[in-house]
Amino acid sequence: MTTHDTTKLICLPYAGAGASFYRPWTALAGDALEIVPLQLPGRERLIDEDPYRNVSQAVDGLMAELPERLGDGARVALFGHSLGAVLAYELAHRLAAESGAELVHLFVSGSPEPARQRERQATGLSDEDFLARVGEFAGYHHPALDDPEMREMILPALRADVEMHENYVPSTDLPLDAPLTVVRGEEDELVGYDDAESWSKVAGRDFEHVEVPGGHMYLTDAAPALVRLIVSTVL
Repeated sequence: MTTHDTTKLICLPYAGAGASFYRPWTALAGDALEIVPLQLPGRERLIDEDPYRNVSQAVDGLMAELPERLGDGARVALFGHSLGAVLAYELAHRLAAESGAELVHLFVSGSPEPARQRERQATGLSDEDFLARVGEFAGYHHPALDDPEMREMILPALRADVEMHENYVPSTDLPLDAPLTVVRGEEDELVGYDDAESWSKVAGRDFEHVEVPGGHMYLTDAAPALVRLIVSTVL
């Protein structure tokens, strides 16, 4: 398989995460996929840059770097979890409309369909209450948040990401002209079965809803199975 024929999987992070979360996927995918993790400002190598606070600003910034990352006429799929799901959805619409890339699939995870907002929000809470609410949402606590210095580094990007997600309004109500797969952890208490199924509203082509073992952050443990699912779907 030549590089040109290899599907490039653009990966968008969940709130607070960086591109490094997806780097292990390169070995899992082998030659079947080229993993292209996108980095948001305010973390990892972009720690000194101001984080995005709204999705349209983020998508503009990410679109600007894609030509260099993708090359001409690439076969492209996208994956995003939670905040990353809405970023991937918006990027998919932009790629379909504006780029020379061939959009072959959108995978969204851990999120209701774009127009459905969370009833309880974390934006504007004190640091302790904010972290408690985010932990409650995710069903997952990152150990780095227990270290005061690490927390000081992580918190600004995490707050910006949560604000971006909670204030998100879809840019379009047009159905997406690409097959769409939604993945949900069976024990996810934040995103219910019907929330995941609601993505069928925005799918303009084939739609599939896949349930996998685990809670909201199932993908921290289930990366091999998730990558196998993606590979088998796009090949």
